[in-house]
Amino acid sequence: MAYLQINGNLVHYQLEGLEQGPVLLFSNSLGSDLTMWNDVVEPLRSHFRILRYDTIGHGQTPPSLEPISIADLGQDVLGLLDALGIAKVHFCGLSMGGLIGQWLAVHHPDRIDKLVLCNTAARIGTVAAWNDRINTVSQQGISSIADAVLNRWLTDGFQQANPESTARLLTMIKANTAEGHVACSAVLRDTDLRATIHHITAPTLIIAGTYDPVTTVSDGQFMQQEIPNAKLCELSAAHMSVVEKADEVVQLLLAFLEEPATQSESLASGSPTQSTYEQGMTVRRAVLGDAHVDRANAGLTDFTADFQDFITRYAWGEIWTRLGLTRHSRSLITLGMLIALNRETEFKMHVRAAFNNGVTLDELKEVIMHSALYCGLPAANAAFQAAQEIINERQL
Repeated sequence: MAYLQINGNLVHYQLEGLEQGPVLLFSNSLGSDLTMWNDVVEPLRSHFRILRYDTIGHGQTPPSLEPISIADLGQDVLGLLDALGIAKVHFCGLSMGGLIGQWLAVHHPDRIDKLVLCNTAARIGTVAAWNDRINTVSQQGISSIADAVLNRWLTDGFQQANPESTARLLTMIKANTAEGHVACSAVLRDTDLRATIHHITAPTLIIAGTYDPVTTVSDGQFMQQEIPNAKLCELSAAHMSVVEKADEVVQLLLAFLEEPATQSESLASGSPTQSTYEQGMTVRRAVLGDAHVDRANAGLTDFTADFQDFITRYAWGEIWTRLGLTRHSRSLITLGMLIALNRETEFKMHVRAAFNNGVTLDELKEVIMHSALYCGLPAANAAFQAAQEIINERQL
């Protein structure tokens, strides 16, 4: 377990995944801890450098001795990023974590690349409801509300079909301290960002649950209307969509976070408008690497310039930027097609690209094994030999 002293408090965090990848930060809900993201984080490790932390008074982060505010929770995130030397992150928060993300995106837009708001709102609950919660937990402890919280987090159908996951979440709720729960309940009671979220400029994805009684689809629609160019996706889940619909959340995150900024998003954030060519060049460099693209550009002639421009605009600017598939999936598909076509040079280039897109050695091996059935043994044998050259080159 890793800890840092942040703003006078000891903060528990985990940093994992790609060593040099873009940083994706997850912020937990009230009553949970950083393990609430386990089902989502596992398939994302090969795509991002993943940072999780326990909000003050939750998990392994002890409660504060002083009253706290949404600004304090946001400053804890900034302090953690500063201590780890991280300038900017993709931020994904659920419920209270989403409220922290909104505050950061309004007050410190330079630290947020893209923003994902899961099952949250600009104003969560009512003052009266939070005061009731605070009184109950203060007098009777966390266990007195645990079952009710769980029933808001998960649909009945999920609980019945997934007893182990349900039991794990119930244990998580009960493990948190009453002091931490009360302090953060007071933060939610006192926080209303409805008048300020229109200042958010980061590209924003909002995920709402059809059966969420806490932060409703209507709350998500309000945020979508207020935040410029925000996208809203509705999942068939209750409040803890990242548990009930983990696979769908992963696909939404990959599609959104790996998507180049659209023209409208670029304008909203104050950055120059990107043409299709510029978007294509951004993706081409991210997938193939700067060294490869620089070599290709250095070898441009009057005879080849139009073709290279066509590749960047059409292949990388229009096809690889589409939302329907992640870069990871596109890499696997491309490798299979190149094996079938017996294009060794392109295949080697895309093996390198696949590693840049988070494809693992096991996944590469399975693609080639699968190709033996449909492309033939000689094609698969040649692919294994070509791939081994790149594996040796990268010392994997």
